[in-house]
Amino acid sequence: MTHSLVCPETVSRVSSVLNRNTRQFGKKHLFDQDEETCWNSDQGPSQWVILEFPQRICVSQLQIQFQGGFSCHQGRLEGSQGSEAFGKIVEFYPEDNNSLQTFPVPAAEVDRLKVTFENTTDFFGRVVIYHLRVLGEKKV
Repeated sequence: MTHSLVCPETVSRVSSVLNRNTRQFGKKHLFDQDEETCWNSDQGPSQWVILEFPQRICVSQLQIQFQGGFSCHQGRLEGSQGSEAFGKIVEFYPEDNNSLQTFPVPAAEVDRLKVTFENTTDFFGRVVIYHLRVLGEKKV
């Protein structure tokens, strides 16, 4: 059964936060299920989110809700096990809108994921995300 894999023990890191204002735009807002909060990156050529899970997972879907005008034309999902280097799992191509978008992921067993947002729609390279969900199964 597929369910959300991000839990309180999942460690997350992001490439940047707008004006370093983590209280208003920090990474915690990616997972808080609040429609009023978001992660807002600072400007730059590409932005990313890294997730380190407390156990091995098998990813099947990635769900992202951008703010229209602050998404990307191309994204890349990479994964690794332990201290291995990240390897590409899949590329995805979001639409520039406010809808929750679902991207299928070929089955991959990992304990770390990196989601990279490239070719952003904002002139300055900022990305705004209201929800980021990783769906799949926990491995025993």
